[in-house]
Amino acid sequence: MHPVVEQVTAALEQRSAARRTRYLERLQAAAAREPRRKLSCSNLAHALAAQPDDARLIMKQGGAPHIAIVSSYNDLLSAHAPLRDYPERLKVALAHAGATSQFAAGVPAMCDGITQGEAGMQLSLFSRDLIAQATAIGLTHAIFDGGLYLGVCDKIVPGLLIGALTFGHLPAVFVPAGPMHSGLANKDKAAIRQRFVRGEVSREELLAAEQAAYHQDGTCTFYGTANTNQLLMEAMGLHVPGSAFVHPHTPLRDAMTDEAARLVARNSQQGERYLPLGVQVDARVLVNAVVALLASGGSTNHGLHLPAIARAAGYELTWEDFAALSQVVPLLARVYPNGAADVNQFQAAGGPAWILRELLAAGLLHAEVPTAAGEGLQAYAREPWLDGERLAWRELPAQSPAPDIVRRHGEPFVADGGFVLLQGNLGRAMLKTSAVDPAHWRVQAPARVFDSEAAVQAAYAAGELIGDLILVVRFQGPHANGMPELHKLMPLLANLQQAGQHVALVTDGRLSGASGQVPGALHLTPEAARGGVLAKLRDGDWIELDARQGLLRVALSDAELQTRTAALPPVALAAGYGLELFAAQRHLVGPADQGATSLCRDE
Repeated sequence: MHPVVEQVTAALEQRSAARRTRYLERLQAAAAREPRRKLSCSNLAHALAAQPDDARLIMKQGGAPHIAIVSSYNDLLSAHAPLRDYPERLKVALAHAGATSQFAAGVPAMCDGITQGEAGMQLSLFSRDLIAQATAIGLTHAIFDGGLYLGVCDKIVPGLLIGALTFGHLPAVFVPAGPMHSGLANKDKAAIRQRFVRGEVSREELLAAEQAAYHQDGTCTFYGTANTNQLLMEAMGLHVPGSAFVHPHTPLRDAMTDEAARLVARNSQQGERYLPLGVQVDARVLVNAVVALLASGGSTNHGLHLPAIARAAGYELTWEDFAALSQVVPLLARVYPNGAADVNQFQAAGGPAWILRELLAAGLLHAEVPTAAGEGLQAYAREPWLDGERLAWRELPAQSPAPDIVRRHGEPFVADGGFVLLQGNLGRAMLKTSAVDPAHWRVQAPARVFDSEAAVQAAYAAGELIGDLILVVRFQGPHANGMPELHKLMPLLANLQQAGQHVALVTDGRLSGASGQVPGALHLTPEAARGGVLAKLRDGDWIELDARQGLLRVALSDAELQTRTAALPPVALAAGYGLELFAAQRHLVGPADQGATSLCRDE
């Protein structure tokens, strides 16, 4: 085991000792409750009322596991549309495994792709906590022995996992749906977006390109937050091994879905190997998730999600942990936006199994951790296949079949993981360097300050963003407006950079996992709406962003900053998006470096 991985894990355990102890005590109390089938007759009758006669009999006898199915299915999200038929398939597979089951909860799932640049995006991050709460509502009926969690996209999987960890005395298996087949190449799609911003292609041409990229059900094919979720579920041992990027509607996908049912029944108290989720997800598993994120060049959004997940499991995962691990974890994959390949090509080259195998060989992952598959993490370093009709796993080739997509740990694309913690008198921010040319890692330039994404777009359209500049977009933090993604800034910033301007972004907001070539100091904490220095900046203030030195500062003295009056955040809410229903979340939400969550706060 690499000494830095050991040190980070030990530090995480030490700083979290009291919180983790309280969490495990709650799990023990929950597991020791009166057996669920000793509910009052009226309560149990309500639970059994809609069940078929054979399931009623099995549940009354009490010897078989009863499994909850929680799904984020809707047909608005292409990634979740394949989940429509999963519950019935899982019920049949569970019956074959000697278990009964019920669909316990449907959780909301919104599409960041649809809401990009719209006011509805202000609910996106808040939806993660709402999904966790909706999961809890389904499980709080207290009749279940385990859970199957169906979800794929950005906030949905973290929300499901936070909710499941609240019921951590139950075993859990996460069930994905897989990516759509490849359409228009991601690089070509991005180029057309940049040309549209420059006025070189029509809206009709842009729409045609977007539809060629997003063309069927399944997950989008770039390595953004949704697909990073799936790789992390492999690294945490929460999937059937190898199920992250198998296409929907295939015999292999069906076999893996059936296997998920078998595993959760086996891992229940009535099964062969009781594995409570809250015991399974320990400090080692959280560190494994961070390492896999870094080695694959995954989404910056997990700088928010993993700390929030950790807090739900009783741990205090910090950005310093990410930064320390990033120094020793090599970048082993080039998948768009930090490469040309899409996730289908990544999967064909070895996919998550390749990354995990190489990290294990390098001593960068904890191998002997409990997993849903029950064989330690090594089980996730092989690829699935169908041996006739039987689901099986086989070893990957020793040498990379596509060295432009995946590499051996001794021959990485980059020696470090590309996560930089920036600090200075502006606060703390995270920056992902894996897709940024090192020539752009240091930018010193005057600030151009805006209070919204729309204001930036208007200034760009008017030709006002000239010369070297650091774009400051403030009042985009969780307390101000829910921390929407600022994805529409990427094409225009890329155009400025390609025109020869030295540019960077500084924001208390966030960007999609598809953010790329322009350096961006993201998730700046404290945010402008909570007393951050960002609220005091003015056009022309000289800012230095240096990824190599981990520096983010404005060239103003403390005395001058104290004399400045902070700008006030916009107060009007856009009508027609339901934003007013989330006032409590905006008030209660914690800072970005603690997961930007209103749940699992300090006790």
